[in-house]
Amino acid sequence: MKIKELKKKDFKKVIQYAIAGMHFEKYLKNKYILNAYGRYFWYLEYTNATQVIAAYEDNELLGLLIADIKGEKKPYKSFGKRLYIKLIDNIQNLFFGGGVMPYNEANKKMFDKYAERYTPDGEIRFLASNPKSKTKGIGTFLLNELVRRESGKEIYLFTDTNCTYQFYEHRGFERVGEQKIVLELSEEVDLKCLLYRRKL
Repeated sequence: MKIKELKKKDFKKVIQYAIAGMHFEKYLKNKYILNAYGRYFWYLEYTNATQVIAAYEDNELLGLLIADIKGEKKPYKSFGKRLYIKLIDNIQNLFFGGGVMPYNEANKKMFDKYAERYTPDGEIRFLASNPKSKTKGIGTFLLNELVRRESGKEIYLFTDTNCTYQFYEHRGFERVGEQKIVLELSEEVDLKCLLYRRKL
């Protein structure tokens, strides 16, 4: 495995990794809406990134970590992507407000409490690997690269019980926030939002 610059041709793969890793298909049954939301999620994370760390084996993308580190430039912003994000935001609030609002409010509440005790230097916004890859240790490899680049910094991340949050617990992250919510989508979804922290 090697760290390389993320290739534009792999953006579609990243969207599929996000959909699979975060189990978006549990909430969104329509294939077109699912892919539109996957693209929205990817653009949101990518345009807020200061660090995009991609793991490749030969020319095959294995996984990706995105971080937003305080004081570093965000070089991936683009007008087209921001416009797409705004459009989907408006659609979400109009049709899926009961699904979006509780999640965002829970994360804000947890962050405010966390920020009373700690001074964060940055956030891991996205970490996903190819669900079909037989290569082991992709997530750890990516995390170790972030530690190498940003050693000593206070980092946090949001996740939930629909994701593989146990990964972080086995790699030195401390759970400092949890909040139970109910998402009002096509059906009610019980979920626990989580906030983890670690000094790299």
